[in-house]
Amino acid sequence: MDTGDVLASLGIEGATAAAHALSLPAEAYGNDAQLEVMWAMKAYNHAEVYFNLISSVDPKFLKLTKSDEQIHTKFREAFPDLSIQVLDPELLKSADAKEKWRPFCNQFEGVVEDFNYGTLLRLDCQKDYTEENTTFATRIQFYAIEIARNREGYNDIVHKANSKTKQLKKDDS
Repeated sequence: MDTGDVLASLGIEGATAAAHALSLPAEAYGNDAQLEVMWAMKAYNHAEVYFNLISSVDPKFLKLTKSDEQIHTKFREAFPDLSIQVLDPELLKSADAKEKWRPFCNQFEGVVEDFNYGTLLRLDCQKDYTEENTTFATRIQFYAIEIARNREGYNDIVHKANSKTKQLKKDDS
């Protein structure tokens, strides 16, 4: 079932209610299966839009938030040696990692909208979002890592690969 099928099954009122529900903090809900599906669809759509963006626009010129500079500076101060080309999920999710990430993330409360909402993050920045190449992260972790990947040139390969594909299709026409 794709996004269109989900929205069609919900109808206009249902889609409006779903949008409102997804804007509330997770603590407002138990384990509601329909809400989990809607959240997963929203997270997937965000990931798809982001990947299309870095495929189409030179990532070095992207601005993901109004606080990109601050996020990147604080990220590299807190995690100067974190390898961002291929992430180890344990460096995001282990108990020790969570202790280190928590103060970093919390400093963006009130600065970055929905800083602690869940989102999808690619593990290997040279690859697309797949089940094997995706992990859950907070939105501020996503921003920190993807802003660094963009500024440090790690996402260039995605853009260059897409540019070559477009050129080949253009040449075939």
